[in-house]
Amino acid sequence: MTEPLGRRERKKAATRQNIAETALRLFTERGYEAVGIRDVAAEADVAVTTLFAHFAAKEALVFDQDEDFERRLTRSVAERGPGEPLVPALRQEVLALVRHCTADAAAELWRMIDATPALRKYEVSMRLRHAEALAAAIIADQAPIRTPTECRALARFAVDAFSLARVADDPDAAVDEVFRMIDAAWAAGSPHSRSNGAA
Repeated sequence: MTEPLGRRERKKAATRQNIAETALRLFTERGYEAVGIRDVAAEADVAVTTLFAHFAAKEALVFDQDEDFERRLTRSVAERGPGEPLVPALRQEVLALVRHCTADAAAELWRMIDATPALRKYEVSMRLRHAEALAAAIIADQAPIRTPTECRALARFAVDAFSLARVADDPDAAVDEVFRMIDAAWAAGSPHSRSNGAA
C-alpha cells in the first residue's frame, strides 16, 4: 500500500531534525572536530547513507536551517504584498533572520562556528549561495527595469547586512544602518533618478 505523501514528508522531516539535533548535541559535548559522521549516524540511530541523504557534508549538519533561510530571503521578494517596496521587505526579513541568529539560544552554536575554520568557510560559501538565489529572485521581480548587476549588488549587500549585524553590539541598529545605505543606493540607481541625472 502506498504511504500518503504527507506522512512520508513528515517522517523525512522528523528524521532530518533528529539527525541535526543529535549532531549539535555531540558537537557541543565533544567538540566539532572530535565528532565524525559515523558518530552522529550511530547516535541518531540511522545509516550513514540516510544521514547523507539529508546532509551533503558534515558542515551542513551545523547549518540545518540553510535551505529555510534561503527560501525566506527569496520569498520576501517574490511573495511581498502588492505595491510593497522591495528594499523594506528585504530589510524586514534580514532583521528577522538576524534576531533569530543572535538570540541567546543560538549563542553557543555561533561560538562554535566562529571558532572552527571549516565552519567559517562553509558559512561564507552558504552566504554566497543565498546571495545568488536572492539575486535570481530580484532579477525575476525587477527585470527589465533594473539591470542584472544592480539586482546582484542588492542581493549581496542584503546578505552582507546579515553578517555585519550578527556580530554587531546592537544588531537591530546595524541592520537599520546598513539598509539606510542600501535604500539610498537603490533609489539613486533607479531609472527615474538616472534619467533626472542625465537631463
